[in-house]
Amino acid sequence: MKLMRKHKIRIILCMMISLPLLAAACKKSSNGGDTTQPPPPVVVDPPDAPVKTWQEHWFEHQQLLSRVYYDTVLAVYYDNDVSRTINWPFTFLKEVWLYSNATYGRLYGTDKRLYAIYHTGKYGGGHPAYYYDAGHDNRNVIDCGSNANNAWLSGTGNDLDLSTHEIGHIVESTTFGTKGSPAFALWKDSKWMEIYIYDVYKGLKRDADAARWFNMMNGTVDNFPAANTQWFKNWFFPIYDKYGGSKVLAKFFSLLATHFPKNGDNRYSRDMNWGEFVHFWSGAAGASLKAQATTAFGWPAEWETQFNKAKTDFPGITY
Repeated sequence: MKLMRKHKIRIILCMMISLPLLAAACKKSSNGGDTTQPPPPVVVDPPDAPVKTWQEHWFEHQQLLSRVYYDTVLAVYYDNDVSRTINWPFTFLKEVWLYSNATYGRLYGTDKRLYAIYHTGKYGGGHPAYYYDAGHDNRNVIDCGSNANNAWLSGTGNDLDLSTHEIGHIVESTTFGTKGSPAFALWKDSKWMEIYIYDVYKGLKRDADAARWFNMMNGTVDNFPAANTQWFKNWFFPIYDKYGGSKVLAKFFSLLATHFPKNGDNRYSRDMNWGEFVHFWSGAAGASLKAQATTAFGWPAEWETQFNKAKTDFPGITY
């Protein structure tokens, strides 16, 4: 009898241990269903969405980029080293792009978006690309890099200036449906940007940035086309201030689009000379800018010849 009682106790203990495990294995939800969580829904981009990843294949760039933001106006891509906490480009770039399109005519081809790329810890500086450029997959692109490991965190100062600078190249090279920049050989990489960036900050009512930029540019000195040239102080700002602000800037490009020679695909066929440059800016201002050009750059005899010829070659430019 005692032996049988021991067996009974062992059986009961085994049942007490096994029952919770069995219950846990067969636990049901309150409505009788399995509590296993379903997989998250698959998010499908609309047909016109920009690509989620973009493999770089230009210059020394070899990064696989990830899309971090997009809407109908803007698509932003970061490489793997850019902090995902950075979100100021989503608003700022959109504002600059919309303002530039409204001020300088449509800047895009079949895709109206601006594509913005940011790099951290590599590719210091920046470059643009245009919708007619197959090298960047026929998109209007700004590609901004920094060698710093904490790049783009502030969203102030040079973060804004560099980004806007690259958009300015898209303006000068695509505005009013044209391709190329006949004045680039004269003002080179940055002189047009000095007034363009100022105009953008003014147009967006970023008064502190406009004042900061004005003070920087007003003291900038270059060695072209003559020594001690101050493009912003003695050329662009006096024209901007006296002859209509953004309107005079836009009219210069509009006159180029209407009158300057182009190939069949609307690409400018050549660069402009200094006489033509002053003639077209005079047309935009509605007044002769020869005296202003003399103050800003000097007035070599060659320019006088070019200026007079420009009046003959482009009689539709009047002032």
